[in-house]
Amino acid sequence: MNRTGEGLQSPTVRVSGAGRTEHGERVLSTARAAADSVTVLRTGPTGISEYDPLVLATDAGRTVFFPAPETPKVRDLVAAMEDGELPTDGGAAVVEHDVETTTLPVPTDGPFAVGERRVLGPCGWVGPLDPTAYQFHSLDRDAGAIADAGLVGRGRGDATADEPVADAWRRAREADGDPVVVVNANDADDRQRADQTLLAGSPMSVLDGVAAVAEYLDTTDAVIHLAETDTELRERLRQAIAAAADELPVVPVLVAGPDEYRAGEPTAALEAVEGADRIEPRLQPPSPAEYGLYGRPTVIHTPRTFAHIHLALSDPEETNRSGSGSATRLLTVTGDVTAPATIELGSDAHLSAVRNAVELEGSFKMACVGGVFGGVTRTLDIAPTVAGLTAAGLGTEGVVELLNDERCAVATAGDRARFASEANSGRCVPGREGTVQLTELLRAVYRGSFDRGKIRELGRVMTQSSNCLIGAHAPRPVLTAMDEFESSFEAHADGRCPSGTCTDKL
Repeated sequence: MNRTGEGLQSPTVRVSGAGRTEHGERVLSTARAAADSVTVLRTGPTGISEYDPLVLATDAGRTVFFPAPETPKVRDLVAAMEDGELPTDGGAAVVEHDVETTTLPVPTDGPFAVGERRVLGPCGWVGPLDPTAYQFHSLDRDAGAIADAGLVGRGRGDATADEPVADAWRRAREADGDPVVVVNANDADDRQRADQTLLAGSPMSVLDGVAAVAEYLDTTDAVIHLAETDTELRERLRQAIAAAADELPVVPVLVAGPDEYRAGEPTAALEAVEGADRIEPRLQPPSPAEYGLYGRPTVIHTPRTFAHIHLALSDPEETNRSGSGSATRLLTVTGDVTAPATIELGSDAHLSAVRNAVELEGSFKMACVGGVFGGVTRTLDIAPTVAGLTAAGLGTEGVVELLNDERCAVATAGDRARFASEANSGRCVPGREGTVQLTELLRAVYRGSFDRGKIRELGRVMTQSSNCLIGAHAPRPVLTAMDEFESSFEAHADGRCPSGTCTDKL
């Protein structure tokens, strides 16, 4: 039997991203129907959705990339490989690589050449449901070494976002009660695709990271929290967990929660997993590490964080990178682009590199970095690190939204303020009332009143006193848009939209 990862017999045709479209499924079925001795492997997404379905034809350490081919092309290339040839006509790239590689070979140019593929490496290359394609490390090394190295949590849904995981792990380990590990993969903001890419493309790496943390906590209880609408992903994860059950000391339970933005906040996710009627963030302290799921000590991370843990367990050098602050960061590039892309940048890169991973529709005007409540900026000459992003007033949630010259900065800020007023849980006054006041102050701009001081003071109070992340972060798009485009706010107060897009509001 051919293996679907390391040591996979050649020749091989990999089909990545097949499940995203009907065309992708046709490409996969066409390849399988045409193959006899050639192995056809269904892999998960690569992160570069513009290329889906991506067909990779491999033989003897050589791989040809065929982005979104038509079915006759797929039939012909499989036939050629059956005859002992590796076709290159029509390929976007040809890459020479080690025949035993377990990560996707990277071309010298194009979207795959942007950044690095350390955490993303297996995505699109190995069989996501085949545990033999991975080396599981959870029992081989102490996860405490990863914690000591300074690894930080990643993403809005992580209880240790932008902070070292070590403190939470140790508190959960020392607290009274039986600890539990939670994978928070419920994010209703479709701007962020990194976690879904990892769960679909490299679920074993996430499961290994979960097992490593569980071993450190001396527990066998783990939960993966998904949105109830992610039915296909949930089924694929169920298959992955079943396939890896004999390899892992921990078998996570899948739990579906409401497809609401507020349910992605870490403690709100715990409420969702518990089945609470009202989804809202909990008051802290105590932290989840002390009093979490059903009152038990709980470590809650995103799939990104667990995949970084697996990578650090796989390669001691990754542990050193984490300790020196040079670990990579996953970013989804979206906005006014033909297709979004999830890429991986090192700490020595700049956000400007993301523009090489996508095709922008129109001319670049600004970016919103950090998700729906990220910061607005004209420049991307910023390091993708917590320190670099924070210093620039931007968000760290792993999203770079590229916006073209048809976008209005005032409307962009107003839309996000309005969303905050609708999506917040109502648990705290700054989140419940502050978001409404912020929205009204922006509406007043269209009525001729631009009160800079009042907007900034409200933003300061909300940021410092909100219990929920929505209330704390909602002012950021507004304040950064004012910093970058104050003249546009003034023009709107005078009854004019410089972008010409707000005529129906003036």
